[in-house]
Amino acid sequence: MTRARLGQHFLSDRAVIEKILESAELGTDDLVVEIGPGTGMLTHVLCEKVRKVIAIELDAKLYERLKASLAAHENLELVHGNALDYPYENLPEFSVVANIPYYITTPLLFKLLEAKKNLRSMTLTVQKEVAERIVARPGGRDYGVLSVMVQYRARASIEFIVPREAFRPVPKVDSAVVRIRVLPKPVVTVNDEAAFFRIVRTAFSQRRKMLSNSLRVLRGDIGRLLREAGIDPRRRAETISFEEFARLSNLLSRGHDVPMPVL
Repeated sequence: MTRARLGQHFLSDRAVIEKILESAELGTDDLVVEIGPGTGMLTHVLCEKVRKVIAIELDAKLYERLKASLAAHENLELVHGNALDYPYENLPEFSVVANIPYYITTPLLFKLLEAKKNLRSMTLTVQKEVAERIVARPGGRDYGVLSVMVQYRARASIEFIVPREAFRPVPKVDSAVVRIRVLPKPVVTVNDEAAFFRIVRTAFSQRRKMLSNSLRVLRGDIGRLLREAGIDPRRRAETISFEEFARLSNLLSRGHDVPMPVL
C-alpha cells in the first residue's frame, strides 16, 4: 500500500522506464543514485546497466521489501534514510535517475545542485508543471526561483511527457522526464553566489511587484542601483535575465553586505 504523505506514485510501465534510461545516457561504468526506488522496477534495470547503484528509500516497509526483492544485485547499495540528508558531496562522479516524490522535488533539486563538483547529470520524473518551471525562460509565468537556481548551474530540457496512467496509484496530474546536465561553470559570473541567490529569492517573493518595491528590503537606494545595472526599476522579476540578475548582484555585493531578507 502506498502512503500519500510520502508522495508515493510508482511507475508501472516498463516502456516508460526504458525511455527514462535512454534519456539518461548512462554508461556501464557509471555510479547512479536513485531516490525513492519504491517497488524497485527502475532499480532492477539500473543495476543491470551500470557499475553501481545507490538507492535511497525513506519508507521502512518498502526498504525491507527491496532488500529481499533486489538481494541478487551485488552492485546495489540500498540506503534507508531521507534523501534530503544524504551526503552527496562525498560521492565520486555520479548521476541521478529518479522518480522524485512530489513533495520534496524543489528542496531535493537544491540539495543535489550543492554537490555540483561531482554531479554529472540528473534524469528526473517530476510533475509536468514542475518540469515546465525548471526549463522556463525569462518573460513567462513559469519562470521563477526554480528556473534560475537550476539553469544557473545546468542545462535543462524536458525529454518527454509521462501520462498519469503510467503510475500506480494513478496521480491527479501528468508527469514529465526532465534531463539536467550540470555545466562545468555557471552560465553567468557572480562575485557572491549567496548574495545572487538571495536577490533572486527576494525578487520573486513578490513577483507581481516592481523590482524597486520587492528589493527595497535589501537596499534603500535600490532604484539607483537597478538603473546603474541597466534595469528599469519598474520591471518585474519574471522579466529579468540571468545576466541582469548577475549585474545587479555584483553591484549590490561590491563592498556591501547583502542582508538576508525576512520573507
